[in-house]
Amino acid sequence: MKNIISFFFFASFSIISCNSKVDRSQAFIPDSSGNLNNITVVMPISDWKGELGKLVRDNLGKEYEGLPLDEPQFSIDYLNPKAFSGFGRQSRNIIWFQKDSVSRFQLAKDQFSKPQIVGLVTGEDSEVQQFLFEENMLLFSQTVKENERKEKLRRINKSPTNDKNLKKRFGYDLVYPSVYETVKDTANFVWIQKKVQKGHLNIIAYEISDNISDKNFNTKILNIRDSIGKLYIPGRLRGSYMITERAYQPYFYKVTLDGKKGYLTKGTWEVANDFMAGPFVNYIVRDSLTEKWMVIEGFAFAPSMNKRDYMFELNTIITTIKKVN
Repeated sequence: MKNIISFFFFASFSIISCNSKVDRSQAFIPDSSGNLNNITVVMPISDWKGELGKLVRDNLGKEYEGLPLDEPQFSIDYLNPKAFSGFGRQSRNIIWFQKDSVSRFQLAKDQFSKPQIVGLVTGEDSEVQQFLFEENMLLFSQTVKENERKEKLRRINKSPTNDKNLKKRFGYDLVYPSVYETVKDTANFVWIQKKVQKGHLNIIAYEISDNISDKNFNTKILNIRDSIGKLYIPGRLRGSYMITERAYQPYFYKVTLDGKKGYLTKGTWEVANDFMAGPFVNYIVRDSLTEKWMVIEGFAFAPSMNKRDYMFELNTIITTIKKVN
């Protein structure tokens, strides 16, 4: 095990370029395929049904934070090594387990298609492979998440909006698809929306002047959300408006967005005096020049529908925000 550990520190940070150790008899590298947030797992069926397979499913299938009902952060497809050829190798994200006398974990970029991330785990038995997977799970997961974020942005940029509402109001650019339409545009509040099956995706933005710090941001943000909801986001019934669902504890993080200090909140919204609810993701960042806080939030309403990929889209869009003047 000592030799495994020493090799791990070398292997865990090695990313193979598309020019190394790859059969390049064909000059053409096909485009990768697959749904967003999907990972193909390649291992013998005996391992998939055993402890190694369970470990992989439990780790890659951990819940996506901030949703009303549990959904996995990644969807998982199993592939038998005998079928791992041709189109089977074009998945955008792959983790491949192989029996080998050499124990290693490696990340390969654009190995069989592009864009693509392949995690390779080799060891003499499943116990060694379990160890290497556990030690490198975070690295692999973060790499896949970034790969998926870039893929989502690539798709968005096929038909980006020409709307400059945020730039005109607040001096910020935001990259989002042209299918989003403006719902409300006032002096200090912009709301854009995209229709989806059984509902809609929403992004709102506004500025505030408030004393927010590491000590009080979790309480402040929820109170700000509720006051903005009452002012600008009505429900279907008279006297109804959006508030934060307090029965489910939100997730709070300190972050940096567009090079600025800020806070991230993930949780569930509901409508006071009505029966509507869904997930939200809220970013608040401080502009040191104006000494104001820029708030940008995405929320989804899609009853009876899975919402992970909706929230992934909203989060990806929000993280493109950039101060332009």
